[in-house]
Amino acid sequence: MQIITLTTDFGMDDWFVGTMKGVIATINPTATVVDITHVIPSGDVRAGAFALAASYKYFPKGTVHVAIVDPGVGSKRRAIAIQTERYFFVGPDNGVLSYALRGEKIKAVRALENETYFLKPVSQTFHGRDVFAPVAAHLARGVSIAKLGPAVTNFVRLEWPEAKVHGKSVEGEVIYIDKFGNAITNIHVATVTSLLRVHSELFKGRKRICAIGAHYQSVPARRAVAVAGSSGYLEIAVNGGNASASLGLRVGNLIEVRAIRSRSAVERVRGGQKGR
Repeated sequence: MQIITLTTDFGMDDWFVGTMKGVIATINPTATVVDITHVIPSGDVRAGAFALAASYKYFPKGTVHVAIVDPGVGSKRRAIAIQTERYFFVGPDNGVLSYALRGEKIKAVRALENETYFLKPVSQTFHGRDVFAPVAAHLARGVSIAKLGPAVTNFVRLEWPEAKVHGKSVEGEVIYIDKFGNAITNIHVATVTSLLRVHSELFKGRKRICAIGAHYQSVPARRAVAVAGSSGYLEIAVNGGNASASLGLRVGNLIEVRAIRSRSAVERVRGGQKGR
């Protein structure tokens, strides 16, 4: 099975995504194209990187992942393809691929310079159509990554904000706001395992936000709760509401989980999650 995924900030109002799919179908009509998302906030490379990292590993081995959040299109920024033990990744060299690659063993990195695998002429504003889509289609049909351009030894890596553990507390930050307004943090559930054995609460500065619960409806309607999200990280939600709007949460806000008093919370957190 030949699968190509697309993650972009192109939206669905214009012809951009459909055109990319047309290019792929022309070059490789047997490929299956899967949309991960096209509603990444415009130019938000970090959000695109997180969306790709949260989803890429659920695809079969050999999948070609294309991620395009590319405010530098047409500039001197490189276009790259990366092969790992399980997947291929294609996109601009601006860090949008880097969060996903943290969990992968890299085998090859190539600059996309062989125009044999591009559309002609190459637009200075739409490399998704003219560079990334055709390259992905060729990779999915078996073209060797070595044919795409010269090997490079490095690529842009966005700094991952590591959560900091301090005894009975963990400091982190909001790294993504989803469509429901849930604020996903960089605090991995495994990082707070010990704190889940006691009653723990989340704070933004000195202000208490909420406690940790098993699922969104573990608190009354319109109340806030932190849950173990499907991405594996703690996320702050409001039952039946929008946490970002009602709590004023934004990407980059500092969050702290603190142990408050003895009370088993393991079953509350592991008891279930609202499905996506």
